[in-house]
Amino acid sequence: MSRRPKQTRKKMAPKEAVLAVIRRLHAEGYQALLAGGCVRDMLLEQRPKDYDVATNALPATVTGLFERTLTVGEQFGVVVVLLGGRQIEVATFRSDAAYTDGRRPSGVVFTDARHDAQRRDFTINGMFMDPLEDRLIDYVGGQRDLKAGLIRAIGNAEARFAEDHLRILRAVRFACRLGFDIEASTFDAMQRHAEHLCRISPERVAAELEMILVDPNRVRGLTLARQSGIAAVVLRPLGDQQLDEGMVVVEQLPRHCSFAMALAALLTGCDGSVMNKICRALRTSNEVRRQAHWLLTHRQSLLGAIPLSKGRLKQWLAEPLFEPLVDLARCVLRATAADEAVLDILHSQIRDLGDEPVAPPRLLDGHDLMRLGVSRGPMLGQALDELYLAQLEGHVGNKAEARSWVDAWLARHRRC
Repeated sequence: MSRRPKQTRKKMAPKEAVLAVIRRLHAEGYQALLAGGCVRDMLLEQRPKDYDVATNALPATVTGLFERTLTVGEQFGVVVVLLGGRQIEVATFRSDAAYTDGRRPSGVVFTDARHDAQRRDFTINGMFMDPLEDRLIDYVGGQRDLKAGLIRAIGNAEARFAEDHLRILRAVRFACRLGFDIEASTFDAMQRHAEHLCRISPERVAAELEMILVDPNRVRGLTLARQSGIAAVVLRPLGDQQLDEGMVVVEQLPRHCSFAMALAALLTGCDGSVMNKICRALRTSNEVRRQAHWLLTHRQSLLGAIPLSKGRLKQWLAEPLFEPLVDLARCVLRATAADEAVLDILHSQIRDLGDEPVAPPRLLDGHDLMRLGVSRGPMLGQALDELYLAQLEGHVGNKAEARSWVDAWLARHRRC
């Protein structure tokens, strides 16, 4: 056996690292191929997000050939090779045993490339490439479907979706991302299996839904999700009318937007409680739920308050989500063919503000107010808010003026 490749401190380019792994396996007499999505992307002349290697070397052999490895999925024949500052997933050719949970096989049998291709999800993801010989290996007709712009399940579509229900959402995601159609028998099987998505962990469903909603082609993805019955499962309790309204707003979104903003657009016709139910059902992060809820519930209050006083304008501008909120408001106005003049007024006010700071330090804090006689509790919070607004409006410019303002505020409230 030849010596293991030495680790280098210099970080390799992803393709350079994966070629080093493949050359090492080849040098020891094993077959090693690029597999799956990276082959698809290379044929589409797109830069792969990552590179996966498939080989006939057993996991223990792969571990022995490289200095640093992680055996994160050895039971499924997967070893992660750490080389040149990169992580390269190396999987032994395999066939899967029965799927008992609608997501993972109960076991695997190590086999050859042809049988390995047959277990994969869609033909465009089932191809291999030998980069050393620049040779495509296609046992499933993936190149044909890639040229035709089709998402087609490998083999029997019913069996593929019964094995792994998440493939139903993945089909929509690939069609959305690539602008492809879904082959008829594959789509029919998706419709029959859509209800099984409720058996998949909400986090995995949310991850797929996020990739669909942040994609510039999101409207197509949502249309396919609706036609296939997926939307009715993963977006409960969103009704048909609410979905209709939301999709019109989603169509107006900028090319690139966050998951939270896309959710807020899609749920335009709902109140905050529906947003919370859907986010909790999907187990989105608390931050995504907080942002989406804030955007949904503050859009109308912003529009209704324009024109704003200088202080209120500064308070809005200080909000981290202010720009997405304005973008969302614009999308709703356009979707409903409403007059956008209100946003022109808002932008004019922002220009007039110039370079004035929107969130200056408070002149007085809560301790200062209590020393001046403001009681702890709700009254303290009210006084702090009103004083800061007066500061933002320019009515109070220094600490002395702020203390005088507090004295006058206390006098008014004592009279009440």
